[in-house]
Amino acid sequence: MSNIDERRVVVTGLGLCCALGDNVSECWNSAVNGITGIKKIKSFSTDECYANLGAESHLSSKELSDEDYDRSSLLCIKAAGEALSDAGYDVSENPEGIGVIVGNCVGGAASIDVYYTDEMKNGGGKSKDILKMTASAIANNVAKHFGMNGVTANIVNACAAGTISLSYACDLIRAGKADAFAAGGSDSFTSLAFAGFHALHALDESPCSPFNNSHGITLGEGAGVLIVESYEHAKARGAKIYCEILGSGVSSDAHHITAPRPDGEGQMLAINRAIKKSGLVPNDIDYINAHGTGTAKNDEAEFLSLHTIFDGNDHLSVSSTKSMTGHCLGAAGSIEAVLTVKAVCENVVPPTIGYTEENLVTLKEKAGNIDFVPNKKREKTINFAASNSFAFGGNNASIVFAKEPRVIPDNTNSERIFITGIGEIIGKNRVEITSDDYKEHGIKMAFWRKLDRFSQLQLVGGMRALRDAGIAIDDSNSADIGIIIGTADGPLTEIVNFQKNVIEHGTASGSAFSFPNTVYNAAGGYFSIFAGIKGYNVTNANGNQAGLQSLCYAADVLRNGDESIMVAAGVDECTDVTEFLYGRLGL
Repeated sequence: MSNIDERRVVVTGLGLCCALGDNVSECWNSAVNGITGIKKIKSFSTDECYANLGAESHLSSKELSDEDYDRSSLLCIKAAGEALSDAGYDVSENPEGIGVIVGNCVGGAASIDVYYTDEMKNGGGKSKDILKMTASAIANNVAKHFGMNGVTANIVNACAAGTISLSYACDLIRAGKADAFAAGGSDSFTSLAFAGFHALHALDESPCSPFNNSHGITLGEGAGVLIVESYEHAKARGAKIYCEILGSGVSSDAHHITAPRPDGEGQMLAINRAIKKSGLVPNDIDYINAHGTGTAKNDEAEFLSLHTIFDGNDHLSVSSTKSMTGHCLGAAGSIEAVLTVKAVCENVVPPTIGYTEENLVTLKEKAGNIDFVPNKKREKTINFAASNSFAFGGNNASIVFAKEPRVIPDNTNSERIFITGIGEIIGKNRVEITSDDYKEHGIKMAFWRKLDRFSQLQLVGGMRALRDAGIAIDDSNSADIGIIIGTADGPLTEIVNFQKNVIEHGTASGSAFSFPNTVYNAAGGYFSIFAGIKGYNVTNANGNQAGLQSLCYAADVLRNGDESIMVAAGVDECTDVTEFLYGRLGL
């Protein structure tokens, strides 16, 4: 095997379903022709809400209902099935050789809604719906459905999860731990997410139009799955190859739980890492599928980041397909990855839609040397393209695709890895966290009171580990330290309590205070903010093995040379909510 071949990871299959269509062909045709999937919401009542638009799947309620699978799992199974078929991949030939990595934000929120609606209004929910509640079920369901017995993981970094799932899959393939993965993301359209963003007043009353005159996001749903393989494995089975996946970058803002750093520092770190790991420079990039959500703070930070990094690039096109797909949260990065791969293969840039003549004048004044592709597709040669994803918790991820093979740098670190610090919070049943626990690390009450119990456990445990290791964090090393958190159930108590309030009082009743804590990666976000950690930041939800997997994942990040120090954690809470649900399962 030549040096160029041994680190090559290629895309051999694509699967996609979202508001633009039920398969890749339909979605791509809609995207390049500027056809929106954003319409009036049908899934739940938006009475008394100031916004009522969303990008819901075309699939029927029958297709998205199942006794054993949540809506998010069903969307992902559909996309994975298309991707496997497109790749001509026969899983039965070597089930252990192919794994599943799925990015997700809200987990089985649709099933939480169903269960507690039955529990609160009809006197009892079905125990099967409890099994569908957590994000950890999604990748496992996909693996079970198709008989894949390789590495299985659920990445739950909110809106960056889909991109991180691809990054993780490629790293594992290059490390020789798998031949192939069905990697991507899936999220369903739920009242939980809508009520939360409504409470934050982050929804646009009109269809979102990122980098334009937009006043918020428009939520969507869907799933995108890519079959990624080592080049040697793909070649051996005679697979067609769409393109190459080069480098990726992951970082943390360490700034705010819901808002990005205004200076774009964390975003630029992720983008620059992806470009550098690809063996490229900014001038090489031809197209970027931007995170582009439509909120002022997100768009302004990304706009600044792009102009800072690509100031000397006179041929860069940037667009946000969220103007058509809506923001699909944990699926956003993977849906956009599929569309970016198609852009590379077809040499066509899909547009950002929603610009008026007046908007075009304003865009021309501020766009500088970047083509933001307003309203109409752009035909151009695309040799290298990137896709950006940024999330709650200050999580950032970027990944680079290439039309042709390219030698990428090998920064693998062969040095031995040591455990130098341990932080522990444990009890026979419930752990009592007192003021002494947070005061010992200088945590102020104003910060502490924002945290749910899940995040409190992570923060105190993480700070104890850093103290035990004698690690002091400052500007000189903040980007050299990363975090991997493993959890079975995440902030399930916060999620359930938020949803119960919505069920009882309506979609417009969501709490702006508690909603940020309903995402699985909030704990890692709060920890990074307080500790000042700006490097790798990933949360995985893999059931009872999640803590151990976080340790393995952290070791892989160190071996890849991405960070010098990693904090690996396993965190779960025991509350009235978790005891009630496990009790209903007889556990």
